[in-house]
Amino acid sequence: MRYLISFLTIISSLSAMERQPNIVLIFTDDQGYEDLGCFGSPLIKTPHLDRMAAEGRKFTSFYSANSVCSPSRAALLTGCYPTRVNVPGVLFPRHDTGLNPDEITIANLLKGQGYATACFGKWHLGHKPSLLPTAQGFDHYFGIPYSNDMTIDPEATLSNDIVFRAGMSKERIASLEKHPKNWVPLMRNKEVVEYPADQTTLTKRYTEEALTFIEENKAKPFFLYMPQTMPHIPLFASEAFRGQSARGLYGDTIEEIDWSVGQILQALKKHGVDEDTLVIFTSDNGPWKLNRGRGGSAYPLRGYKFSTYEGGMRVPCLMRWPGKIPPGTVTDTLAASIDLLPTFAKLAGTTQPSDRVIDGRDIWPIMSGAPDSRPSHDYYYFYKGQRLVAVRHGDWKLHIQGKQGTRKHSVELYHLGEDIGETTNLADQHSEMVKRLSERMHTFDEQLKRKARPVGKHNEG
Repeated sequence: MRYLISFLTIISSLSAMERQPNIVLIFTDDQGYEDLGCFGSPLIKTPHLDRMAAEGRKFTSFYSANSVCSPSRAALLTGCYPTRVNVPGVLFPRHDTGLNPDEITIANLLKGQGYATACFGKWHLGHKPSLLPTAQGFDHYFGIPYSNDMTIDPEATLSNDIVFRAGMSKERIASLEKHPKNWVPLMRNKEVVEYPADQTTLTKRYTEEALTFIEENKAKPFFLYMPQTMPHIPLFASEAFRGQSARGLYGDTIEEIDWSVGQILQALKKHGVDEDTLVIFTSDNGPWKLNRGRGGSAYPLRGYKFSTYEGGMRVPCLMRWPGKIPPGTVTDTLAASIDLLPTFAKLAGTTQPSDRVIDGRDIWPIMSGAPDSRPSHDYYYFYKGQRLVAVRHGDWKLHIQGKQGTRKHSVELYHLGEDIGETTNLADQHSEMVKRLSERMHTFDEQLKRKARPVGKHNEG
C-alpha cells in the first residue's frame, strides 16, 4: 500500500506540472559497470553521483545498444537499434558519413516542443558540417567531433580566431601527410576553435559551457546533452584531479566527471530549476580491457568494450528528478538507452515519431517506481556491426557466434538471474529455449533489415 500511495503521489505531481521538465543527459565514454561508488567501486570516489543515487533511482539492468562509440550514440539519440539507422560501426575522420539528418533525434523532438538544446562533449556521429549536432536538432555544440585517440580531418573548417597549440598552424595541417594520433580538434558549432585540443581541460570546459547554458535558459525548458570525452583512452584529467584517485589516472577522470555532475546539480538548485529537471547519468558501453589500471571494471559482469557479453553493454545508470522519481530506490528491471526518446517525448507532452519504426519504449513507469512496471522489452537484442549475435528474454540470454557449420560457430545460453557473470553455458540442458530464442533472433533481424534506414552522407551544398 505504501508503494501504491507513493506512486499515486508521483503521478499526481507529474500531471500537475506547470511546465515541461528540463532534461540533462550525461553520457560517459567507455565507463565500466562497477566504476562508481554506488555501483561498488572500492577505490573511485564519486560523492555527487552517489548522492544522485540516494536522491534518485539506480538502474542495475540498463543497456546501451552497442558496445562501441558511434552506434551506441546513434541509438541513444534516435531510440533505435543502431543497425536500423545504419550506424553499425565506429566512424573515423576519413569517413564522410554519419547519422542521417533525416532521422528525428531527441534534440529534434524536444526542439519542436520549444526546448533550448545543446550538446557539449564528444559527438562521434559524423564530423562533416551537414552531419554535426547543429544539423541534428542542437542549437549549440562545443566539443570534439569523434574519439580523442583520433586525428584531424584536414578539410575541417577552421575558425578565424582558432587557437593553435603544439606548433601547429593552418599551413602545417594542410601539408602534413600523416596527422598525429591523439591530436583532435575542439569545435564550436561547425568550426575548429582549438587544435590540438588541450584534453586535460575538456571535462572542465564542457562543464563551464553547461553552467552557462543552464543560466541562460533557466526560464524555459532545456535539453542538455553532455557526452563526456572521458574515460576513453588516452586518459586526461585536469591539474586539480590528476594524481588524486586511488584508482590511478582512470579514477582521476571519473572523479573529475563526478565533480562536473556536482557542479550541474548545484547550478540547477542555484537557478531554482532543480525540481523541474530530470538528470540522467549513464555510459555508452563497457570499459576497455587494459592492464596497468588504464581501463575500467565491469565486475561482476563478463566482457568488456567490443563484446556483447554483459560487461560490454550493461552500463551504470542513475536517474534523479526530485518529487517525481522515488529517492534511494533501485530497480533491476530491464531498460535501455533506446527507451529514452519515447520517454522524453511523453514527458515533454508530445509523442514519438509515427512515420518510422522506433525500437525504444516509454519507461516512465520504471523510472517513477510504478509497482507493476514491466521490462521495457520482452526481447532485447545485441548487435555487433550488422550481425545480431545475442538476445535477452527475461533472465535468459542466448549468444550465437560465428556461422553455423564453421569452426567458430558457438551457441551459449545463460541464466542471468542465477549467473550474472555468464560463466555456465546451459545450451545443452535447455535446447528448446535455444531453439525458441534463435528463431526469434532470426525473425527480428530479417524484419529490422527490411525496414533499415539509410546512413547520412555529407551534403557539400
